[in-house]
Amino acid sequence: MSRVAVIGANGQLAHDLIPTLEEVGYLVAGLTHAEIEVIDLNASRATLTAIDPHIVINTSAYHKVDEVEDNPERAFAVNAIGPYNLALICRELDTPLVHMSTDYVFSGSKGKPYVESDCVDPINIYGLSKAAGEMAIRALWPKHVIIRSSGLYGLAGSSGKGGNFIETMLRLAGEGRAIKVVDDQTLTPTSTHTLAQQVVPLLKAGIHGTFHATCQGECTWFTFAAEIFRQIGLQPSLAPQTTAESGARARRPPYSVLENAALKSAGLDILPPWEEALQAYLIERNANKVG
Repeated sequence: MSRVAVIGANGQLAHDLIPTLEEVGYLVAGLTHAEIEVIDLNASRATLTAIDPHIVINTSAYHKVDEVEDNPERAFAVNAIGPYNLALICRELDTPLVHMSTDYVFSGSKGKPYVESDCVDPINIYGLSKAAGEMAIRALWPKHVIIRSSGLYGLAGSSGKGGNFIETMLRLAGEGRAIKVVDDQTLTPTSTHTLAQQVVPLLKAGIHGTFHATCQGECTWFTFAAEIFRQIGLQPSLAPQTTAESGARARRPPYSVLENAALKSAGLDILPPWEEALQAYLIERNANKVG
């Protein structure tokens, strides 16, 4: 039975990834921040050596995009030095490293979906630190899988572990608030459940490289919000606004849609349209609340 170490076990993605891996027969060691500090090379080496995993999956990140602008040292420590350390350790252990990355490594100026071979050109500190982490991994350890995704949301957010965009929208609607959402950022919202499902065939294929993994299609955050309310049957006061009007500190890519080109080329793309993933999330969310 293959042993998998999942770093960032308290996060939204790991919340879905760990049981998904266990369901298909992997023996998973979920490591929280309290159990592994990726910026500490020696401590991380000791922890992972003791587990002796066949695969290491890094889902940890410092991803509060606006906050990161004021904390670049921490961002580069977690998002760049951390992956650097993990790549060194995995090279020593001869263990493949799977690392989660982001659409924010791109500027959004291309105007059409990004493919894996496009050059990174981040426009904020978060994206810059994540791009640096990717580069460190590629330079140090060929046995890597870098997975870029977009607009992640998961049930861990709905259970109070940090929230997500959907839960924020539903909370504001429940409070009877007038809601304004940016309509000049286009992306592909992706549920952590569907992303976790996609990781499995990638692991089983045993291939390496960089892969885009998002749901199919695209929308703005405003369109996403409108679809959330349509599916759940709410009609709050909802209006579009620009990113400038939102007051966000960090610049955001205006168009960061990712094309799952490498997954499709390998015959591994199983991600659904974003509207279907949203529907599945809302159904499961409701079932959990009823239960």
